[in-house]
Amino acid sequence: MRNHSLLAVALVGAALSATAQAATPSYLGSWRIESAVMAPWADAGRSDAAEKARLLGKTVTLLPRAIGGPAPFACKGPHYKVVDYGPDMLFQGALEEQHEAHPKVTAAGLAASLGFMGASWKTLDTGCELDWHFVGLATVKIGLNNYVYTLTKH
Repeated sequence: MRNHSLLAVALVGAALSATAQAATPSYLGSWRIESAVMAPWADAGRSDAAEKARLLGKTVTLLPRAIGGPAPFACKGPHYKVVDYGPDMLFQGALEEQHEAHPKVTAAGLAASLGFMGASWKTLDTGCELDWHFVGLATVKIGLNNYVYTLTKH
């Protein structure tokens, strides 16, 4: 009987551990700023190459109660919310603004040129300055000033 009790305790412990792990949002963890490209809305003469150089290779860590990393990624007290966005809503509507200014350009076409495949994507609204647009489970794009940064989860 004692072996059955130990087995039951072990199974309950394993189940609780699995439940706790499953409850952890997949976006939490460390993300590395891998690359940056000039954003479609950018004015080439106004790009901030120094900011880009300062950010590339740095790590941003999403924690339940804070975002750690270089400014302006760091944030105290984020309020995470995952939403679905179409191309018109990516980068706070900046792609749609390009379409309005240049009717032959579409938000969907610009999104595709940045690596967004499909018609909608998960976006992590952090409640801070920057939205995280997922192009894959472990890859996000973030618009900052005149660049679109690509971060990968580590």
